Amino acid sequence: MIASLTGTITSVTGDSTVMTVGGVGYLLRATPGTLANLRVGAETTLHTTLIVREESLTLYGFATVAERDLFELLQTASGVGPRLAQAALAVHSPAAVRHAIASADTATLTRIPGVGKKGADRLVLELKDKIGAAPATDEPSGGGDRPPAWREQVSQGLQALGWSAKDAATAVTKLDAGSEVDATDVPGLLKQAIRLLGRTR
Repeated sequence: MIASLTGTITSVTGDSTVMTVGGVGYLLRATPGTLANLRVGAETTLHTTLIVREESLTLYGFATVAERDLFELLQTASGVGPRLAQAALAVHSPAAVRHAIASADTATLTRIPGVGKKGADRLVLELKDKIGAAPATDEPSGGGDRPPAWREQVSQGLQALGWSAKDAATAVTKLDAGSEVDATDVPGLLKQAIRLLGRTR
């Protein structure tokens, strides 16, 4: 088990980063929030987990141990794979997800792309005992006027790739004005945003 890696960031893309450790480049999948804080050329430590499939080995990187632990815990629930677990971390903090499960706050859980009412109920049923007491969280459970999660994720991803916050906001606004926005496909939306910005250069 690879628990963490410390090395130099050599590239950052829409959904992954390459970290060079001892001359070996490791490809790590990560959430937009983690990727937004990575800088090419900087030495960084990421906490990791390895997902083993018959046809692939995929390494996931996280800024904190809490994120990695929640990523692993969520996948113990039926129907939850790495993609859905990453979506949860992209939308909420680990404390907010744990609090929502512990307090049966399905409204918060259904804001995760790909999680409906039945899925939220299943997460509570299967994970509540594993979560324990509801941890404190500063994240509002009602969501308020918070913009859709994909907007934040795409904006962070663009800025991680070198665009300014203003450019990122412009691209997100153009995407949001489109007739077909698949909020569950953040990597796809990020690619569309990159194409939009490419045309303006």
